[in-house]
Amino acid sequence: MRANSLATRLFVSATAWVVLILVITGIALSSLYNRSVERAFDRRLNFYLRTLIAEAAQPDDPSDKSDKSDRSVQSLGEPLFELPLSGWYWRMARVDGDKPEVRASRSLWDATLPKLEDLGIELNQSGVRLAYVNGPENQRLRMVERPVDLGSEGKYLATVAGDATEIDEETQTFDLYLAVTFAALSIGLILTTIFQVRFGLAPLKRISNSLAAIRSGNAERLEGKFPLEIAPLARETNALLDANRAIVERSRTHVGNLAHAIKTPLSVIVNEASVHRGEPFAAKVLEQTDIMRQQVAHHLERARIAARATTIGTVTEVAPVVEALARTMEKIHRDRDMQIDTEVPAGTKFRGERQDLEEMAGNLVDNACKWAQHRVTIEVLAERASGAIEPTLRIIVDDDGPGLSPAERAQVARRGQRLDESKPGSGLGLSIVTDLAQLYGGNLQLGAAPIGGLRAELVLPGI
Repeated sequence: MRANSLATRLFVSATAWVVLILVITGIALSSLYNRSVERAFDRRLNFYLRTLIAEAAQPDDPSDKSDKSDRSVQSLGEPLFELPLSGWYWRMARVDGDKPEVRASRSLWDATLPKLEDLGIELNQSGVRLAYVNGPENQRLRMVERPVDLGSEGKYLATVAGDATEIDEETQTFDLYLAVTFAALSIGLILTTIFQVRFGLAPLKRISNSLAAIRSGNAERLEGKFPLEIAPLARETNALLDANRAIVERSRTHVGNLAHAIKTPLSVIVNEASVHRGEPFAAKVLEQTDIMRQQVAHHLERARIAARATTIGTVTEVAPVVEALARTMEKIHRDRDMQIDTEVPAGTKFRGERQDLEEMAGNLVDNACKWAQHRVTIEVLAERASGAIEPTLRIIVDDDGPGLSPAERAQVARRGQRLDESKPGSGLGLSIVTDLAQLYGGNLQLGAAPIGGLRAELVLPGI
């Protein structure tokens, strides 16, 4: 699951970067191409402008009876200047003298062109003004304007305008081809990324599955061959598992040695005190050594369980343990006609040692049978809390006895506390269950049972 999550995050991240880079590159290329088309269009306008000025600067031929404006149109070499409202226009307007003189292309018809000077457009380094304007019929035009001094013939303002739709259409066509090309490139890169992520992270997924198998008790080590980049991780993980098992074995050995080392002196003390059993001092020694034995047994057991609880991969079937406890307790309490009902789903498992589960569940069932009138129920539930990685095992033991008040529940959970001395036991049962459950990351909760007595709910790690 984690490997899949990592693969998903890597794929999303790589895809996002690919798309972002392609989008930025596409915008940059589109902008560059638009400027390139615009510069080519401006060169075309400037060519027509220079041709227009050159025609206007030629002296009139007395023998030529044709209109000079017609000659100018012909010399520009663009038929669209003759087509009315075609989007291509030129104009020569005299700006000095008392009598205005305006010559214009036939395409301009009766319309006029705005002056860039009046629009606040400044001359550039080439001595012309360039801008986009709205022309006749609300056409979008690219216009170039240049002031011209023809000497004796006067000063003029030469203007040439072209249909900017050509620029837009050229750019849009390029953008379409660019979008199709980049879309195909994106699909190719995404498929390549999927391939790399899927097969590149396959060894990590194998390690994740192997670790899950180790935690569930189906394997003891990471097996198989891994790539050179992953092999050190697999070796170190196996070394860690081996070291963990070695530590557990040493802990068990030390606990056993300590138990023997303590029990022998205690036995000597008890034997010596038993010789003088009638004396007050001997009675006190025997009383305290009995307490010492209980405490030593409790803490040694806790140390032993703590060592086992750190072992990875230990799994116990719950149903056989519960059924065996129920049969045993029914035999022990057969003179009381005790009924023990069990409800354990098939396949329910406890992540821990079998003898620890037997000790915890056995204490709870034994305690319920001591106080029950005739009935004890044992229910096992396997649940997965919202957002939790591992499932939870709940063992619920109910009896139909007198039950306990909230204050009494808190008291009996403490070590060595007993409410009724007439019942057999040391008072350590529930305390031992609580300690062992905490070592496995669980807990014990006491409450009221629906059948009238005490409910003991044991929460442990499941699988």
